[in-house]
Amino acid sequence: MLLKTLDAYDFVVPPVIRFGPGRIVEIGEVVASLGKRAWLVGSDRGLRQSTAKAQIEKSLSQAGIPWQIVATSCGEPTVDQVAAALAALPGDRSGVVVVAIGGGSAIDLAKAVAAMATNLPAKTSGQDIDYDTAVSDHLEGVGRCLAIQHWPLPLVAVPTTAGTGAEATRNAVISCPRRRLKKSMRSWMMVPRAAIVDPQLTVSCDRATTAATGLDCITQLIESFVCRFKRPLPRALALDGLVQAVRALPRVLRDPTDLEARGAMSHAALLSGMALANAGLGMAHGVAAALGVECGTPHGVACALMLPVAIRVNSPVASADFAMLERSIDPAASTDDGIAAAALLTRIQRLCLEAGVPQRLSDVGLRRERLDWLAENSGGSSLRGNPVEIDPASLREILAAIY
Repeated sequence: MLLKTLDAYDFVVPPVIRFGPGRIVEIGEVVASLGKRAWLVGSDRGLRQSTAKAQIEKSLSQAGIPWQIVATSCGEPTVDQVAAALAALPGDRSGVVVVAIGGGSAIDLAKAVAAMATNLPAKTSGQDIDYDTAVSDHLEGVGRCLAIQHWPLPLVAVPTTAGTGAEATRNAVISCPRRRLKKSMRSWMMVPRAAIVDPQLTVSCDRATTAATGLDCITQLIESFVCRFKRPLPRALALDGLVQAVRALPRVLRDPTDLEARGAMSHAALLSGMALANAGLGMAHGVAAALGVECGTPHGVACALMLPVAIRVNSPVASADFAMLERSIDPAASTDDGIAAAALLTRIQRLCLEAGVPQRLSDVGLRRERLDWLAENSGGSSLRGNPVEIDPASLREILAAIY
């Protein structure tokens, strides 16, 4: 893609990234550079069952950082969970650094807590803050659509899965089951101030989580590379990350203790977060969000189900980009764009089969009569980035073909 003279773009990533096996022992030093106390937010596995728990506590103690757990995620974060966490926060927030430990859901919960802690409405005399409304009003397309105006509390992200790239993104995805929606709280100020990416923390992930998060990563890399908002820097990152991920994921699925492959997946996930945060996504992610609302389908599983479809749908206008990706993976791939793009599709289909993810919408519990709803509610920023413009009627036909 030739950069035009007048092209302009922004590029925002965590100011500090510490990557590599064993880097979790440096968390105390990183937190101490940003504040004086730590509020921990994370998944149950990340906070209580992780083998790194003792290392985290020891590192924070050695750095003289007192800490306390302020919220624990349970599945993908909801408005209610964020509101409950905010209502229970200690009053004194001076010198606080929020530390997120877990997968994408835990990191998104921490991002929302860190952002809302400094952007809550002022208390009026005799009235308590309506935390539920405050959170909802800061989601895209919901309530008053308020922007994040004040800097969030500093956030250090420690991913324990390799897939979402949430440690490098500028948004937090929040669901509201009552209103049947899943939306983002978004601001460039929400990018974590530091990310500690230690592949050893992902070794305890079960196969299903490894497969789903890995395919989420691959979906993010491909969609950010071809989306209509594509940019040079994100494309360069996506190109490198995809080569790493498609080679490493099968190895991890076959041998979960393969630390070299785990490292490649963690690296690819980090790059996928940087890429999507500074470009965009596409149809697979647009449908995945709505599928999560309707069927409770885990995000990575939904993305994996939709990725081959998205490649097929976008090939008429993006075959050159798909071909470039395939040639990066396999230098011996065809010089014909159509043939190489088809080879990429075949490669992804085989990887999805090896991972054992669902192949059809009926496999995740979608009822046929809900196809119209799914098509109507798969919009948002992700679908706007899709290379091929798709209206609800066209999307309904696409979805019906994979029911």
